[in-house]
Parts: sequence; structure tokens; C-alpha cells
Amino acid sequence: MGRGPVSKYLVALILCFGMLSSSAAAGAQESTPQRPRVLILYSLNVETDHVLFALDALRFFAALAQKENFALDATTNWEDLNDANLQPYQLVVWLNESPHNQAEREAFERYMTKGGAWLGFHVSAYNDKTTKWPWFLTFIGGGVFDNNSWPPLPAKLIVDGRASPVTRNLPETFVSPTNEWYRWKPSPRLDSHIHVLLTLDPSNYPLGIKGLLTYGDVPAVWTNTQYKMLYMNMGHGDKIFTSPVQNTLIENATEWLLGKN
Repeated sequence: MGRGPVSKYLVALILCFGMLSSSAAAGAQESTPQRPRVLILYSLNVETDHVLFALDALRFFAALAQKENFALDATTNWEDLNDANLQPYQLVVWLNESPHNQAEREAFERYMTKGGAWLGFHVSAYNDKTTKWPWFLTFIGGGVFDNNSWPPLPAKLIVDGRASPVTRNLPETFVSPTNEWYRWKPSPRLDSHIHVLLTLDPSNYPLGIKGLLTYGDVPAVWTNTQYKMLYMNMGHGDKIFTSPVQNTLIENATEWLLGKN
């Protein structure tokens, strides 16, 4: 969970792909009105492995936007989480962080309760006793961060929700690429509004070397049926998008959140 500076090389890499905008609102004005709009929020002043994931995710979603014909804006300015700017977007994606202050939190709450959609990865759902955001704790399924595997390792996942459009064309199990896996307490599965779609296979235990997951129910992908949302445990490092199966999962999730499937 540590933080580290991002090298100038990484910043230049983002800029060369033309994905970084100082204001997502400006990008939204240029989007084609008929197409769904997706807003990606991420940060550069976070743990390096979380930035590496964000760089890969920006490229992945840029290609997916062309394939699925939706307009895409990306910003590191979390102040863009405000009522006026969120209004045009059908989907908001958090790659590697979460809102910084109460005003951003409240704007996001209003966006979701009015029918907006959210896709969150890995650390975007991190919360503990210091977070003090009761609405989000309920939104994410009631669990706070309990433990994690370390170092990052691949893991076998079980596809639970096979009837969901999110898991369309997925096998019953597959090996997810190298990732740091979070365990939550209590398990989100215990919340009646949570629909778990993928779970860490217990056959992985013990998972890790320095940090061990040796027991417990560890959902990897789930949705809260009271909202149009989906959370994915994946999102640490530069291997996340190396699995065609997992990429299909992320594509399916994006399409479902946009109402395309």
C-alpha cells in the first residue's frame, strides 16, 4: 500500500498516447453527443505499480472505446468529480485512487443514486477505520481492507455468476495474471445486495510469500445490485491486461455498465 513518485518517463509515456487531460470537462464538450461517455479518473502520485496499471488501462480503454464506439475522457483532476461535470457521463471509472475530499465524495454519491454507473479497480475500493465514508462502505459491500497477498502473484479464479452478461464467454475457472490480492472483512458476499461474480479459488492458499492469504472467502469481482456498479480486485502492476480471458471480462463489464449487453 506504499506510495512512490512517478518517473518523468512514465508521464511522458501517458502524454505520447494523448490520454492525459487537465480537465475532463473540456474533453466532454468535444465528444459526439450520440455516443455513451466514459470518464476515467486516476492519479500519478501513488504507488508505482498502481500507476503502471493505470497506464496499461488507459491504452486498453482507448482501444475499447474505438471498438465499442463510446467517447472516452481521462483526467488526473479529481475535482472533476462534481455535479456539473459528471452529468454527461454514463460511466465513471476509478483506476488507482478514490475521491480526495467530502465535496467529491458527495458528488459521486449523487451521481450513483441518480442512476450513474461505476467501475472500480483494486485500490479504488480500499478503505479502513480511518476512511470515514459510511456510504461508500455500504456501496462496496460492507467490508474493510483486512489483508493482502505479497508479492504479487497469479491466482486461479472461480467464475461464480455464470448467468451474468459480465461473465459471458468465460471458462468455469482461469488463471488471473500477477496481482496483489485483497481480502475484505467481513466478506462482501455476506451482504444480501452483493452479487459475487468471481472468487479466489481456495486451492491458491497459501497465496504469497511475505504477505500470506491462507484462508477466507475472497471475492474478486462483484456488483451491488442496488446500483449500476462493478468492482474488480485486479489492478496492481503491468501484467493485468496480459490475459485474453480477463480482458474479455473487463470488456464485458464495461459493455454491461454502458447498457450495451
